[in-house]
Amino acid sequence: MASLRLVPGTPDAVLSALSGVLDGSGAPFAPVPDDAVGAARVRQAARPDEPVEDGCAVVLTTSGSSGEPKGVLLSRDALIASAVATHERLGGPGQWLLPMKPYFVGGLQILTRSLVAGTTPVLVGDSFTEAAQRLTGARRYTAMVPTQLARYLETDLQALRSFDAIIIGGASTPEPLKLRAAEAGVHAIPAYGMTETGSGCVYAGVPLNGTAVDLDGDHRILIKGSTLFSGYRLRPELTAEVLRDGWFRAQDRGELVDGRLRVVGRVDDVVISGGVNVTLPTVQARLLEHPAVTDAVVLGAPDAEWGTRVVAFVVGETTREELRDWVSQTLPRTWAPQEVNLLQALPMLASGKVDRQRLLEGVR
Repeated sequence: MASLRLVPGTPDAVLSALSGVLDGSGAPFAPVPDDAVGAARVRQAARPDEPVEDGCAVVLTTSGSSGEPKGVLLSRDALIASAVATHERLGGPGQWLLPMKPYFVGGLQILTRSLVAGTTPVLVGDSFTEAAQRLTGARRYTAMVPTQLARYLETDLQALRSFDAIIIGGASTPEPLKLRAAEAGVHAIPAYGMTETGSGCVYAGVPLNGTAVDLDGDHRILIKGSTLFSGYRLRPELTAEVLRDGWFRAQDRGELVDGRLRVVGRVDDVVISGGVNVTLPTVQARLLEHPAVTDAVVLGAPDAEWGTRVVAFVVGETTREELRDWVSQTLPRTWAPQEVNLLQALPMLASGKVDRQRLLEGVR
């Protein structure tokens, strides 16, 4: 078995290591963030002193937004399959702009697509617009998380309009944000996927070529195809829980409507509070409709009285009672959050996901 290299999680270092594993000249690697906490997570999950599994090209560490970080094994074939399928869906190879960290799968796959297409990726520095102006390819692409799209719609609209396609992933894209982008003439494509699927594998509800999507009896999303990971690093028991007969069992629930996948929430997003089943994403969506709310997330916290307490974390100028009344106008009063925390901003991980663990750490 080959050994696993730890490489700095900078664009240049990751691009060099990635080029090696794609052309067969380099050893498998794990990119390491430059912050101490992120680096410790990678070392914990990647375990570089242990021999690496056969066929592995890259080990990426999951963000740990709602649990223990894991080392995800991605093969050369899976990385290339994802890049090729993405270009097929978008209308052909192009030049990519990198506005995110390459030690997460979204950023890594921008570099993979660049290598497969034979183009030079452009890195975002202090200015998104100036970076976009350095693109010279006939087709121009980028990928980003919803929070970046929302920010650039305010500050760099013309640059966004210059792209043939912008893949939006890393977190669910709120419907109002999709509408804003469309009305502004920005070709933003919501993508569904995760590290285990080699980045986004379902674009605007439609699986990429080579990917199949199904649902189990509980509406858990099942994914099969050429972009799937090989397993979790040195965790065969955990791998067996989620990979069955070639199907990956995601932690999300969905619906298939006219062949399109609609993600309706995580498997653990329905909690029992005071004997009542509460669907947290539905409460969250209602809060986001409030005119004074700019961002929100709703989580369940253990509670001695309620079993699980519905807790809302809200960015906006409002009050607990106003928000409870707002929720109760369209949803059962029993679904209204028992606790509301008003924040200046939601804490985010470098991957662009809300740091759920950090939010819950402040809840007693």
